[in-house]
Amino acid sequence: MVPLLLVLLLALILFGAGFALKALWWIAVFVLVVWLLGFVVRSADGGGRRGRWYRW
Repeated sequence: MVPLLLVLLLALILFGAGFALKALWWIAVFVLVVWLLGFVVRSADGGGRRGRWYRW
């Protein structure tokens, strides 16, 4: 009974980790797309020079 519970617990942990890693990959792709779009749509400042789209 204990080995069966250990195997089920291990499967649950690995499934959870796999789901979390897949979710993190999608979040990373989304952040990369937003970051790249920021370079495309950044506005020009008063001197006609293209400014930074971020505040820092």
